[in-house]
Amino acid sequence: MLPEAFLESLHQPGFVGAGLERRDVSLPPSVATLVVARFLRYRQELLDWNTRINLTAITDPEEVLFKHFLDSLSLLLAYDKPQCRLLDIGSGAGFPGLPLKIVRPQWQVTLLEATGKKVTFLRHMIEVLQFEGVEAVHGRAEELAHNGSFRASFDVVTARAVASLPMLLEYAAPFCRVGGQIILPKKGELAEELAQGKRASQMVGATLKDDVPVTLPGLEDGRRLLVWEQVRKCSAQFPRSGSVIVKRPLGEIRPSTQERAGED
Repeated sequence: MLPEAFLESLHQPGFVGAGLERRDVSLPPSVATLVVARFLRYRQELLDWNTRINLTAITDPEEVLFKHFLDSLSLLLAYDKPQCRLLDIGSGAGFPGLPLKIVRPQWQVTLLEATGKKVTFLRHMIEVLQFEGVEAVHGRAEELAHNGSFRASFDVVTARAVASLPMLLEYAAPFCRVGGQIILPKKGELAEELAQGKRASQMVGATLKDDVPVTLPGLEDGRRLLVWEQVRKCSAQFPRSGSVIVKRPLGEIRPSTQERAGED
């Protein structure tokens, strides 16, 4: 069974309802049964596979529900439309893409992951949960973003990755259609990183639209969703290669030539 606090989050009106625009629609009983069954099976498979390949450092069954599943679903606080084409960059064990697919089965979801063993797990979960309209793609964002089938074609792009905002924005913006959103979960002190992220966003055609606090059960630790809108098409030069992105992150204020000379 699932803890009451997790179930209450699933049933609260307008959060994990039927995917309708009305905000007073709660989860129908028949849908709720399928949702709960899928979350239970997902957790079971995740913890089982994790004994053989490294999928998650979180192994407590209840923590999986809140720190993986509910944390993934928190994106619905920032974006919840009946239809969506979503890209999850660096999906890992499927977060946030698969939990979102469980509660929004009508969404089209692409899980992008560079590690082959994790892609194998994702494809296994897609089969086990009998999903349609979701695919796990084996590849790197900096390469796939230059593929015309993927570029500028997603309504929402997200990356639940441990990376700086400038890096995440450079990876995500090329995939986002004009008018679409980039949703980046973050927590902690972000003043300096956010300032650099804002400078980087101008370079890739995005702008900060919203900063949504996350205060769901078990997640009251300063989590927030930084929501960026793609206001123009990202320049074809982005993303750069992965090594360049790491060495020269966008938005970085570099010392002038004269200042560097004075340091020598």
